[in-house]
Amino acid sequence: MEDLQVFFSDKTQPIIDKAASIKCKKVKVINVCVDVESVPFNKGFYSVDMTFYFLVELSAYLSPGTPAVNCCGISYFSKKVILYGSEANARVFSSHSGCCSNNEQMTAMPNAVVQIVDPICLACRYVECPAKTCCPGSVIPCQICTQVGGNFQDVQVSKEVYITLGLFTIVQLQRKVQMMIPAYDFCIPDKESEYSTGDPCEMFKKIQFPMEDFFPPRLSEFRDDCGSQNG
Repeated sequence: MEDLQVFFSDKTQPIIDKAASIKCKKVKVINVCVDVESVPFNKGFYSVDMTFYFLVELSAYLSPGTPAVNCCGISYFSKKVILYGSEANARVFSSHSGCCSNNEQMTAMPNAVVQIVDPICLACRYVECPAKTCCPGSVIPCQICTQVGGNFQDVQVSKEVYITLGLFTIVQLQRKVQMMIPAYDFCIPDKESEYSTGDPCEMFKKIQFPMEDFFPPRLSEFRDDCGSQNG
């Protein structure tokens, strides 16, 4: 994800405008908004629209040799993937909600699940721009903005920050299906456990010497492990 703009509140943007340099410290995922829709003319396929919201922690240096000022901003990125989720037309009713309430659970649409780890900040770019008014409130929900604090509406901007992130995600479509699993009766112990009262020194002698704990692995071993995992 290259050149994502970082938006700041009215309390933080003046610090960014006065900064001489900017350094990205940490990026954390605040939330991911996920929406699933069926793909026309492709039975069983669904489009998953994801919007990632990031909390960006920066160090702003107002002048050379001075301590850094910690600043936080918000960035976002949207992505769409198309996955196969099969089809189901069954209507499921549950007793948890009672009879009078709407207790029907439709199974036509699968459930999208996004697994994600905190991204890696690969680059941070600090640029000057003509004075303008920034209003990211139309694209960033209020629930996200409140986690940073301050007002994000009509913020006067003269300098902007852009970051490049590396992100690893796993996107899945999940659906409830019927499965047959063998069931067994309770397992009741029918004998007592055996324990040894032998010499502990003799037992210790039977343990293999842990050579790998004394000698670190070589570079070739790391490469072999990586190759076997990728293969």
